[in-house]
Amino acid sequence: MKIVKLEKSLTEQAYEILLDKICFGELKSGERLNQDELAKQLSVSRQPVNSAISILKSHGFVEETGRRGVIVSPISLDQFNSIYEFRSAIEPFAIKLAFERKPDTAEAEALQALDRGWAAVDKGTLKDQIEADFFFHKMIYSWTRNQTLIESMKLNWNHIRRAMGLVVSTSVPAKESWLEHKQ
Repeated sequence: MKIVKLEKSLTEQAYEILLDKICFGELKSGERLNQDELAKQLSVSRQPVNSAISILKSHGFVEETGRRGVIVSPISLDQFNSIYEFRSAIEPFAIKLAFERKPDTAEAEALQALDRGWAAVDKGTLKDQIEADFFFHKMIYSWTRNQTLIESMKLNWNHIRRAMGLVVSTSVPAKESWLEHKQ
């Protein structure tokens, strides 16, 4: 597990580490979060962990279970479908804009992103596959030069990458996904 550094506030760092663990499936849906244990793993007091959990709760990644504490929120079928409906509406438009506005370096950037994706598939870790996919899609969004689209994706990215983690880990073969990206 990563330990906290002093570049950002302890709360921000704890939040980012816990969010990554949720999005990468290291903390599973329904798993109980023990603040004392998390604080020890992160080498911080309980306060930043408690604050980070409050932020995660406000963003829908964790939920209270009464006296049993806090658990990682399950992704409901409705939430999952909503995320993919959003992506299926936005991404064709993003791809169209990206194609029209791509920079001169687009071919080299795309090849680098695809190489990173194939390397992640070969490595076989969910985290690497999600990060490579994020890198690929972020590249596409940046090529659009449409700040509204870029900001919309940023706002929803953590929920999207969590859903992607579920897809990658349970159904869609990674190689098939990268073949689609290549097209």
